Amino acid sequence: MANFTNVHAGHDQNAPVSNEEAIRCEQLTKRYPGNILAVDRLDLLVYRGEIFGLLGPNGAGKTTTVGMLTTLVTPTSGKVIVAGIDVVAHPAVVKQVIGVVAQTNNLDRSLTVWENLYYHGLFFGMNSAESRVAADESLVKFKLTERAKADVMTISGGMAKRLQVARALLHLPSVLFLDEPTAGLDPQSRIALWNILGELHAAGQTILLTTHYMEEADVLCDRLAIIDRGRKLAIDTPKGLKESVGADTILTISASGDLDALAALLQKNIEGTTKSLRVNNNVQLHVKGVTGLLPKVVSTAEQGGFNLTDISVAEPTLETVFINLTGKELRD
Repeated sequence: MANFTNVHAGHDQNAPVSNEEAIRCEQLTKRYPGNILAVDRLDLLVYRGEIFGLLGPNGAGKTTTVGMLTTLVTPTSGKVIVAGIDVVAHPAVVKQVIGVVAQTNNLDRSLTVWENLYYHGLFFGMNSAESRVAADESLVKFKLTERAKADVMTISGGMAKRLQVARALLHLPSVLFLDEPTAGLDPQSRIALWNILGELHAAGQTILLTTHYMEEADVLCDRLAIIDRGRKLAIDTPKGLKESVGADTILTISASGDLDALAALLQKNIEGTTKSLRVNNNVQLHVKGVTGLLPKVVSTAEQGGFNLTDISVAEPTLETVFINLTGKELRD
């Protein structure tokens, strides 16, 4: 398999993979009983052949959005089209052309690894011979052949997730949905799944995934939408989102004392500062086009009577973008 760092090798992330629409949401809204607004007037456009991500913290509305796109949740209002089909008007038709990998393990525990694939094929209209061939080929593709006869309760979390992806793809869906696909996986299994998704992408598979892992969104996605509290805050390529911060250096500063006052002091006195804000128990400083920052920050803080305990320096990340948009960390 290709190394996950080369998932987008040779691909221009600044251009859509295709001009053909795979998913369109217009003012998509879900309000649960108790006046709980889970998704708030969401507009999305996903092109065929791209990996599109929904990035946001737990509770942001990502799973509810996927539920509405895949017929599992009925929208309160708005319109959603998947593979050219109105999801609300024709849910049974939509189910035939999508593959869904749930966040939780929903494999049939009464069946073996191979049987989970075989019976899925039958369910989607394959005859017995076709489903046998498809199941056998899928085991090879997803490196599960040695565990074909195993009870699914005995396989690892990484294998179970690969089996879920294999099952979702068995009937050759137009769009593959993955809800937090690597949640709970160890780093090795996570990278293995990234490689699989990279190969699917290279083969032209349209994929929509949700994640709260910044690195995952950055590595995998052609484009992504950052959402919080059910609302879309920004949408662009990972590169475009990071450039939108307007800084090339991010300093995270720990200190004792009034951190809001420290943020204001640094904003005023550090040349090239585009933003300075308190984030939990730190001050985050966004700076553009300035070198030799550390001595200047230390000197300015000490002259202002602050005792610094730690400073870290990094380039902008998707978490920086989220903080820039919301004033809080993605994991809050």
